[in-house]
Amino acid sequence: MRNTVLASVAIAVVFSVAVLAQDPVKSGGTNGAAPVAPTAVTITADSTPKDLARAAFLAQGGEKFRSVQNMMLRGSVQLYPPNSVQSIPGSFSLVTAGEKLRMEIDARPAVVFKQIYDGEQSYSSLPNVTLPPLTKFGWGALARFDQPGYQISATTDKKKRGFRIVDPEGYTTDYFIDPKTGRVTTFLIYYNGVTLGTENSKFKEVEGVLVPFSFSQKFEMPMGAFFAEFTVKEVKLNQQLAEDAFAIPR
Repeated sequence: MRNTVLASVAIAVVFSVAVLAQDPVKSGGTNGAAPVAPTAVTITADSTPKDLARAAFLAQGGEKFRSVQNMMLRGSVQLYPPNSVQSIPGSFSLVTAGEKLRMEIDARPAVVFKQIYDGEQSYSSLPNVTLPPLTKFGWGALARFDQPGYQISATTDKKKRGFRIVDPEGYTTDYFIDPKTGRVTTFLIYYNGVTLGTENSKFKEVEGVLVPFSFSQKFEMPMGAFFAEFTVKEVKLNQQLAEDAFAIPR
């Protein structure tokens, strides 16, 4: 159970805030020019799922969001194991650059966890805790919504304004947005038979990119629902990273 909870926490951190750092993605036609300020999309009753996806993409910062090269992030987390009302306080730190990742979660004495992916090999401080590709879900998929092979459709929830993105390999994320701003308020990730839900309650703009600073998680697992509350305290974008930022321990 401990490994399952840690895997869920790891996925939560990565797909809620991490994949703002993209591999190079072809844009709609900037021709190498600097990203321009996004133009908002007006959402109406007739807006299609693709219209809603474009509105969400632009709300995140448009081409500035798509062109982020790396991100450094630190914050705090409150973990609520299944069937428990007592939280476990901790902290997390994260560095991402495209597919590369370095993540640490420290909630001693209950949880201490490190995950690294250098683009070719992965390392975990605990066995059997692995992450799906960073660009397949959440913000990573949203940044690629208009790329070849990505399918945009309606969600099965008809009560909320939202859309579904399925990447070329079949990875799926459902997004629900604020119809006034286009911001993603909730998204659902489906991975390995587990549903990971994220609710964003507070955003801040960092260098023209909208970053979630306060959000909660819910993971539906066989042993019950697991909850986590995250607060981001520091974000840095497009920094000069150390050569060993993603070094695998030997």
